[in-house]
Amino acid sequence: MMGFAILILGLALWSGGHFFKRLAPEMRARTGAKGRVPITLILLGGVILMVIGYRMADGTFFWGRHPATVGINNLLMLLSVYLFAVSGAKTALARKMRHPMLGAVKVWALAHLLVNGDTASFVLFGGLLAWAVAEVIVINRAEPDWTPPPAKPMKKEFIAIAATLVVYAVIVAIHYALGYPAFG
Repeated sequence: MMGFAILILGLALWSGGHFFKRLAPEMRARTGAKGRVPITLILLGGVILMVIGYRMADGTFFWGRHPATVGINNLLMLLSVYLFAVSGAKTALARKMRHPMLGAVKVWALAHLLVNGDTASFVLFGGLLAWAVAEVIVINRAEPDWTPPPAKPMKKEFIAIAATLVVYAVIVAIHYALGYPAFG
């Protein structure tokens, strides 16, 4: 049970740190640039607690990895990393999609739920999926008008693709180093 408590506390810190700006805009504005440091520490603490809690949590196992779901997961992960790159590079897709980074989190969470059918995964990945959905709703309500970023040179598209492939390779290597094979 302790693992789940730590995991849920990590999710709460992550969600609360992100929602703070939208749910308490006056308070966030009063803190100014100095407010970024505590929020960053809260978010980092949330990530650390999520990792520790996830690794500690034991729960019911419903399904596991299957070659077909692993292949789908890997394609979804490639898409997720690309959406993160699109968000940073402000490519053509970022001019059509309001929240590519939150879209990336949603795809990432769904991909991981596909191959991790245990209770701890439902809490972690399902919780982050719920947070990303709620974050989009809160942002859209707080800021209903959206202006797409200006067009960028075509080289940004290629940079986003190259960055996606490099980051994806690093993620795969980290998964293998931690004992979670990404393929097979």
